[in-house]
Amino acid sequence: MKERSHGRALPAVKQAGVCLHVTSLPGRYGIGEIGAQALRFVDAMRDMQLGVWQFLPTGPTAYGDSPYQPLSTFAGNEMLIDIGRLVDSGLLRADEPRQLETLPEHAVHYGALIPVKNELLKIAAGRFSIAANSRLKSGFDEFLESNSQAWLHDYALFRVLKKRHGDRPWPEWSPEYVHRDARAMRQMEIEAGREIEAIKIVQFLFHDQWRQLRQYANDNGIRLFGDMPIYISLDSADAWANPELLQIDGDGRPTDVAGVPPDYFSEDGQLWGNPLYAWDAHAASGYRWWISRLQASAELADIVRIDHFRGFEAYWSVPAEANTARTGAWVPGPGDAVFDAIESALGRLPIVAEDLGVITPEVEALRDRLGIPGMVVLQFAFADRDFDPGGVAENCICYTGTHDNDTTLGWFHGGPDDIRSADEIHRTQAAVLELTGGNPETVHTDLIRTAFSTSARLAIAPLQDYLGLGSEARINTPGTLHNNWRWRARSSQLDERMRDGVAELVDASGRAGQDGVDIAFPGLAPTAAASLAD
Repeated sequence: MKERSHGRALPAVKQAGVCLHVTSLPGRYGIGEIGAQALRFVDAMRDMQLGVWQFLPTGPTAYGDSPYQPLSTFAGNEMLIDIGRLVDSGLLRADEPRQLETLPEHAVHYGALIPVKNELLKIAAGRFSIAANSRLKSGFDEFLESNSQAWLHDYALFRVLKKRHGDRPWPEWSPEYVHRDARAMRQMEIEAGREIEAIKIVQFLFHDQWRQLRQYANDNGIRLFGDMPIYISLDSADAWANPELLQIDGDGRPTDVAGVPPDYFSEDGQLWGNPLYAWDAHAASGYRWWISRLQASAELADIVRIDHFRGFEAYWSVPAEANTARTGAWVPGPGDAVFDAIESALGRLPIVAEDLGVITPEVEALRDRLGIPGMVVLQFAFADRDFDPGGVAENCICYTGTHDNDTTLGWFHGGPDDIRSADEIHRTQAAVLELTGGNPETVHTDLIRTAFSTSARLAIAPLQDYLGLGSEARINTPGTLHNNWRWRARSSQLDERMRDGVAELVDASGRAGQDGVDIAFPGLAPTAAASLAD
């Protein structure tokens, strides 16, 4: 099969970027937001000569606060809405957010944040019809017209019903709502009309603020790099509204679930529990849901990483009743077909493959046929004693670490959640120091420099590595449920000295420059571009 350049998500010349989830931005309202602080971070990136901002999924989160288990793959996380901008637009009074200002600035305390911010958003939505200006009102009308039938109405109704069922997962709701009985649904739409409208308004506020952030970033020569989990959560509006697209029974219970097989890190494998796709049903629809999902992702970001890309070639299917992933089996995925359908509908989109873990020649062949860039993570690469940065391919992104890793300093010193033996840690330390010629105090900078020195068209480091932080700044430890997704940067950490230091690193590597560089896929079909702009 002829190879394509399906995902030319990489810049035409070598560039550098940063990974920082929106929740980790500085700010005074308890969580990173997509307004003023996000724009200031774009300014900081411009000063640092960084051209790409990578962030984690931006959907609304539930229990555990993981961005990888959102309540919707189309909706935005309401907690990211900029409260200050709502004050500026007259939807909130200046004194109303004061309770948020009492929250800590160094970490997100979701339990304290969510009820307070939800109440503020409810107030803002209630004032929208009276206080919103003409731009917001006309924008809301357009937002409804474009999204209500696609996902917005289902999401709003899902949130209302979930609240009325004590936040229980939808398979545990009253049967008439589990099965979406038409009469019961119409009655709920009448009873909860104002609640449904308020949820739609809040979603509009998120998407309106995000549109302004993306425009500001692009105007400053910076592209946004989003992240899309391959699987959706069972307890999501997507699963509730589209059960026929998943391997679940008539009562919403999965028959088989996702995971990965046993490996060096886990003798039982990983049991993720997400429902698997009914790929035959997707194929019968022409992969319409996937086309809509990729189009929505492309409206938020200039580049999109697909998590667990290998699942398109073959996925690990585990019986729903299993206690571990040991009893699973590999099942063929849709392969090229889903990407052919997406390309036919939208043109070639700027996709990046998360191709870590159990990667077979068949997965590599699929990635290469599609022309999609993959990933190299230095923390994983050093597990290979013969690792040579000079062998890193051009058509990939080289990372010091990702959101699933400890910070570079934490990893180098063997942080508290490190599963490696002491001998392995010491062996890795020796290999790193031999390669970089540095010392333990500068290893974070040395490995950033190593990533920058590779042939990879794009090199990215988490902000924590640019700041030289240890394990205390780790944002996620896979397989754990506590103290994740909480870390936040301080404004004082992004001072002039820090910005100048990063800019020197970037400039010395030949990766400087933003303006005039087309990072998003240059071959996006005109029809797709028009579709995404509509």
